[in-house]
Amino acid sequence: MVHQPLSTTPAHRIGEAARRCGVSTANIRYYESEGLLPRLVRSEGDYRLYSEADIHRLRFIRLCRAMDMSLEEVRTLVALDLNNKADCATARAALDAHLGHVRERLAELRALERDLRSLRERCDGSDDQCHIIEALHARADASVSAPANRPRVGKAAATPARLRHV
Repeated sequence: MVHQPLSTTPAHRIGEAARRCGVSTANIRYYESEGLLPRLVRSEGDYRLYSEADIHRLRFIRLCRAMDMSLEEVRTLVALDLNNKADCATARAALDAHLGHVRERLAELRALERDLRSLRERCDGSDDQCHIIEALHARADASVSAPANRPRVGKAAATPARLRHV
C-alpha cells in the first residue's frame, strides 16, 4: 500500500483532532511537549490547529504506544521516512529491539503466573485461616528487610511481583 501525502493545512482544533485520532487532548499536549509533533500553528484565538498530517501522525503514535513502544522507540520510528530505503534498516532494528523488550516482559509475566499459581495453591478455603493472605503478609514482612533501593540478586531479582505496582 502506498502512503498518500496528507494535507498539511492546519484546520482542526485540539478537541476535533483528539476525536479523529483517538488520542486524548491531554496526551496530544504531552506528545507535543515531548517533541513527537512538529511545532503547531495557532489560530488568531491562540487555539492549536492540527492538519490531516498531524492527525495521521497522532494515529501512528497511538498505534506504536498500543504496541507498548516507549516514547523513545516511537520517536525513532516517527522520524523515519517510509520512502527512504536506508530508514528501513533503522525501523527493523528498532522493532528487533522492541521484540527483545517484549520477550523479556513475557518471561516476567510467565514468572508472575507461576508465582501466582503457587500462591493460589496454598489455600483451598477449608482451613480456619487463609494461607494466601498469610503468605502475602509474610512477604510484606520480608520486604522490610529488603529495601527497594538495595539491588536484588538471584531468583528474587526476576520475580516481577516484587517489582511492579510500587
